[in-house]
Amino acid sequence: MSNNYPKIWLSSPHMGGTEQKFVQEAFDTNWVAPLGPNVNGFEQDIANYLHEDVHVAALSSGTSALHLGLILLGVQPGDEVICQSFTFSASANPIMYQGATPVFVDSEDETWNMSPRFLEQAIMDRVAKGKKPKAIIPVHLYGMPAKMDEIMAIANLYDIPVLEDAAEALGSSINGKMCGTFGKISALSFNGNKIITTSGGGALVSHDADIVAKARFLSTQARDEAPHYQHSQVGYNYRMSNICAGIGRGQMQVLDTRIEQRRRIFNWHMQEMAGVPGISFVQEPEGYFSNRWLTTILVDPEQSGMTRESLRLALEAKNIESRPLWKPMHMQPVFAGTPFYGDGTAERLFQHGLCLPSGSNLTDAELDRIKAVVQECIQEAKVHATI
Repeated sequence: MSNNYPKIWLSSPHMGGTEQKFVQEAFDTNWVAPLGPNVNGFEQDIANYLHEDVHVAALSSGTSALHLGLILLGVQPGDEVICQSFTFSASANPIMYQGATPVFVDSEDETWNMSPRFLEQAIMDRVAKGKKPKAIIPVHLYGMPAKMDEIMAIANLYDIPVLEDAAEALGSSINGKMCGTFGKISALSFNGNKIITTSGGGALVSHDADIVAKARFLSTQARDEAPHYQHSQVGYNYRMSNICAGIGRGQMQVLDTRIEQRRRIFNWHMQEMAGVPGISFVQEPEGYFSNRWLTTILVDPEQSGMTRESLRLALEAKNIESRPLWKPMHMQPVFAGTPFYGDGTAERLFQHGLCLPSGSNLTDAELDRIKAVVQECIQEAKVHATI
């Protein structure tokens, strides 16, 4: 059935038009190796965009940024790291790379991100058990900033560094302060489905120039200064290529436009579903600005007469991609037995939440197709409710 309809993707890459110029320059100058002028330029573009005195290392992925961040924070086998449970697995996997144990913390209802209350509860309990956490990883899900003022206050009180996962939140802010500038170290992602992309890629951000210099060193196989290849510590092949960075330079030129387009898509979805019982959207708290990377909804079956899954399947039948919200990490088989602190908020969000098509390149015709399916589901729910 779905093959009869052109595919509508959840969030597909959207080129701006100038990417090829930077990539062509790389070819013309034969800078196709891992480093080059585009890498330096892309790092500076990101630093300038974040409006603060930060330093940036362009890397192969957001996951590599988180991994290097943990290494630079001194996380070792046997340590514990607090991590938001309601997130993609890439937030937590690097903890395991280091042989450390993730301690998962539930979300709060307002932003769907790390609960400051359960964060402090987790810290107090781990300290009482003789295992003070080595780092805290909050995540800005779907572009909505976490409650960073409260999280940072708790982190500072207990003297635990914050590794900020801003992979989904480039361009989001709290009272004008950009996501990616709150933590001691922060991670960005430029994966193919993000608000801007380098096809694959990420970045490590820090106010500390020494941290970023060390990240660059480790990400290029930790080669010592010598005429021969000499290594005094384990390194990684995590640096971004000059070609990918060229794509990123072009993408940075349209980032503000992409944010405007994503926010327009969010507002369109919210307007189309206004007044529909049982469907709700996460709103921006006062002073918060979300890039609205993905539009997300909660579907209350009792009020709406439909479920998240029935809506997802109806969209899928018309070849329209949507996706359940993240399955919490403490529910994942790979993390079975790890500590968790919460009250079931993330589980409820997963059970009832859905990501709707949110790409900045959605056409009016595609939006009409989405609207038709949603309206059909709403009408069916009304019919069943009267039977």
